Amino acid sequence: MNAVFRNWAGNQSITPAEVRAPASADEVARAVRDAAAGGMRVRMAGTGHSFTGVALTDGILLRPEALTGVQEAGEDRVRVAAGTPLRVLNEELDRRGLALANMGDITDQTVAGAIQTGTHGTGREIGGLADQVAELEMVLADGSVATVSEGDLFDAARVGLGALGILTAVTFRVEPAFLLRNVRRPMTLSEILSSLDEITGENEHLDFFWLPHTDTCLTKRNNRSAGPAAPPGAFRHWLDNVFLENTLFGALCGVGRRFPGAIPTLNGISASALTSSAYTDKAYKVFTSVRNVRFLEMEYAIPREHLGQALRETRDLLELRDWRITFPIEVRVTPPSDAWLSTAYGRDSAYIACHIYRPTPNPAYFEGVEEIMTRLSGRPHWGKLHTRDAAYLSAVYPRFDDFVALRDELDPHRLFSNDYLDVVLG
Repeated sequence: MNAVFRNWAGNQSITPAEVRAPASADEVARAVRDAAAGGMRVRMAGTGHSFTGVALTDGILLRPEALTGVQEAGEDRVRVAAGTPLRVLNEELDRRGLALANMGDITDQTVAGAIQTGTHGTGREIGGLADQVAELEMVLADGSVATVSEGDLFDAARVGLGALGILTAVTFRVEPAFLLRNVRRPMTLSEILSSLDEITGENEHLDFFWLPHTDTCLTKRNNRSAGPAAPPGAFRHWLDNVFLENTLFGALCGVGRRFPGAIPTLNGISASALTSSAYTDKAYKVFTSVRNVRFLEMEYAIPREHLGQALRETRDLLELRDWRITFPIEVRVTPPSDAWLSTAYGRDSAYIACHIYRPTPNPAYFEGVEEIMTRLSGRPHWGKLHTRDAAYLSAVYPRFDDFVALRDELDPHRLFSNDYLDVVLG
C-alpha cells in the first residue's frame, strides 16, 4: 500500500512507493532486504514532528505504530521499542516509579525519532535524550540486526539521522521518579542579558521565552524538590497550558495574520498578562508542554559563551527590519555531549529557537537569524528548518568526517539516504 506522508507542520510531504508497519526487528530487516533487492530506499518515520525532510523517502516508508511498548525494565535501565511515543514512555516509567533525568517539552515524538534528530531539553548538567541512551538495537543496510552500547557506532548512531541504520529498540538509563519545582517569572530581556551566568548557574533547568517587539521574557526555572507535590489545580493548568498558551495565543496569531501591523501591540498585551506562578509536580509533567498552534521552527545551538551576543544581535535585527513576529523566541542550555552529531557535541551549548505561525511563513526572518548563528559557529537542529550543507556542517562538527566515513562503510549504496541527507551529509 502507499499513501501520502505529511509532517505535523504540513510543510513536508511525500508519496512513498510502499508503506509498511513492522512489528519487530525481523520485519524491519525484511523490509530493508526487500528495498535493497528492489533498488529502492527505505526509512522509518516517526510522528512527523520534524520540520525538515529528514524522515522522507520515495521508497519503502516504515511507520512506527506497531513497534511500540516496554520490552524490559530494571531499576536503572528500561528498553523500549523504537516506535514508542515519549508520552507513553513517560507514563510507563512513572507506573514503575522511574523517570528520565531530562527531556524536551514535546511528547508526541517516537523515542527513535527524537533521538535520531537530537531532541533536547534544557539542563545545567544533564543533556538531551541521546545522552541518556545506554544501548541501541538497529537494522543495518545488509539486513543484519546489531546491538551496540559503546564504541564508534554507538557514539555515531545515537544522533544518526537514520543514515546508519534503522533503530528498532532503545535502552535508556533511568532513575527513581522525582519531583520538580517549577517557578515562572516574567523578566525583562535587559535583566536577563545582565545576569545570564547567574540564572543559568543557579537553576538545574532554565528555559525562557522572549516576546519580540517587547522587552519582556517569561522564565521557567525547574529544580528538583523533596516535595510534597503541589501540582497546579485543574483550572490553573487549563488556564496556563490550554487557554493562554494555545487557545488565546492561537487566536492572537490569527488576528496578527489578518492585521500584521497590530502584532507589536498584541505582543505587548501578551507581555502585560504574564504573571509569576509556582507549583511542584512529577518531573515529566513539568518538563513537557501542550503545543496545539501549528508553527514552523528554526533552532541553532551555539557555544554557551556567545549567548548574550546572539540575543543582542537578534534583538537589534528585529528592531532594524520591518518584520512582525508573534511567536516568542525560546532559549535553553545544555552541557557537552559525546554523541558525534549532537548539536552539543564537545561544548557547553545554548539554543535559540525561532518560530513562525504556520499560515504566515517568513523565510527572511529565519535567514537573518541564521546568518547571526552561523557567524557564531552555530549548529542547526537536524529536525528544524535551516539552509546548511555538508561543507558548512563539516566545519562545525569535529567528528563529521568520521561519521561520513562510517556511513560509507555501513551503507555504501545509500539505502537509507534521502534528499535531505544528500544535502547535510553530502
